[in-house]
Amino acid sequence: MRYGEIKNAIPDISQKMLTNALKNLEKYHLIKREAYAEIPPRVEYSITEMGKSLMPAVQMMINWAQEHFEEVTK
Repeated sequence: MRYGEIKNAIPDISQKMLTNALKNLEKYHLIKREAYAEIPPRVEYSITEMGKSLMPAVQMMINWAQEHFEEVTK
């Protein structure tokens, strides 16, 4: 995905927060950033194999949060 697509998918995130999150995800090898030498410059992000391996754990956390939403938000 391109930066703009990610930003549109997370409407309430600031540019600074998204940039920091993407840098950290790249630092920990969960996503790959690919810059293309074009005019205008183009950058695309994709999930790595390590990132894919984390998805079942993330899904479990999402399921837990949905199940306990009422309790957590009291």
